[in-house]
Amino acid sequence: MSRIAITNVAIFDGSGEAPFKGEVLIEDSRILDVVRAPRQVGREGARVIDGRGRFLMPGMTEAHTHFSWNDQPSLAAIQFMPPEEHILWCVRVAKRYLEMGWTSAIGAAAAKPRLDVVLRNAIEAGECPGPRYLAGSQEITTIGALGDNSLPHMPFEELSFGSVCSGPEEIRRSVRTFIKYGVDHLKINLSGEYIAGLPAEMSPFAEEEIAMLASEARRYGKRVAAHARSSESVKQCVRHGIEMIYHASFADEEALDMLEANKDRHFVAPGIGWLVRTAFNASEYGITPAVAEKMGYKRELEIASESLRKMHKRGIRILPGGDYGFAWMPHGTNATDLQYFVDYIGMTPVEALVSATRLGGQIMQRPDELGMLRPGYLADAVMVDGNPLEDLSLLVDPGRICLVMKEGRIYKDACAEGAENAGPRAARQEGREAEVAAH
Repeated sequence: MSRIAITNVAIFDGSGEAPFKGEVLIEDSRILDVVRAPRQVGREGARVIDGRGRFLMPGMTEAHTHFSWNDQPSLAAIQFMPPEEHILWCVRVAKRYLEMGWTSAIGAAAAKPRLDVVLRNAIEAGECPGPRYLAGSQEITTIGALGDNSLPHMPFEELSFGSVCSGPEEIRRSVRTFIKYGVDHLKINLSGEYIAGLPAEMSPFAEEEIAMLASEARRYGKRVAAHARSSESVKQCVRHGIEMIYHASFADEEALDMLEANKDRHFVAPGIGWLVRTAFNASEYGITPAVAEKMGYKRELEIASESLRKMHKRGIRILPGGDYGFAWMPHGTNATDLQYFVDYIGMTPVEALVSATRLGGQIMQRPDELGMLRPGYLADAVMVDGNPLEDLSLLVDPGRICLVMKEGRIYKDACAEGAENAGPRAARQEGREAEVAAH
């Protein structure tokens, strides 16, 4: 039995209440006690970690994760990495996520059929460090849609980013194949994407094709996630019980009404960082703001911001994450989503942190043991040097993530660094420029 007492910290427990000074006692993989100062947890037999006034919060959940996206500027560049190098890339990136405080993650599609499954299994077996992970399939798509990047003169499956299907029976075969490989959930591309040459407001799948995917997923007890930018694709998600909705940029009033009526069944991970950074921060890779505007990304950002504000006011669950792993939004910078939630969706910093913590436990299907610092919960905790509620960009700075714990095991411990200066460094770095693009 191992015990760890974390003392002298400001505790944000994930409930949405204000942080409080206190202490946390961990026994093996779970939280045994959380107390408010001046009370103290039992220290007998425990390793004591003095937080020196730092900020302690639950581990975060990335709800729209592509570990196999390899920080390249195109889908083809991601797909053409050889499989041997690709799984090693995934292993390295998973470690990066964990060390940045992401202790759980939802796979939003793998670049090759088994990358997510192999990585999940390796993490669970303790062969490599990473967030607890729910593995997704490749993107299930249709001919000419997002994920079909085969060429007319080379119509080979291996050249496509996704599993290209046409008709219900091909959908059935694809679903069953990925379930055979061991995925936790399926991913389908229900709308277009400007960068892939198909309008984001386009919905390429027929109703009977989606119905087949949904029925097969239910048969095997699997959830489904969908790339769904168009309003019609959001409605398709609700009609067919597709739980995890990625993007939802163009959701109209009817779609919002449907989501609100079923808000206990659905999660939205909008990937707003993709819109912001593609619109304003991709010039080095050929997508200048003028090009992004011509492609449609600036318009989508404006419409998505309004739609997501309405979702938030209606109580629809919105979580961070989405499409990190492109060159202009590399892995590890995922927490910029939280500032974008404030700037574009109208969340408070507290609500943004709740979206990454307590709501993360819900999308992981473990709301009674993940996403909060409470007795009985799994001991996932992140210690930050400074107060993220005053500056969310702290969560993008590796130097500010002092300690990361998953299930009671410490994977990053920089608490002793700079101990002679004691306490948060925020006051000593007032001039540091936040790494968020508020346009």
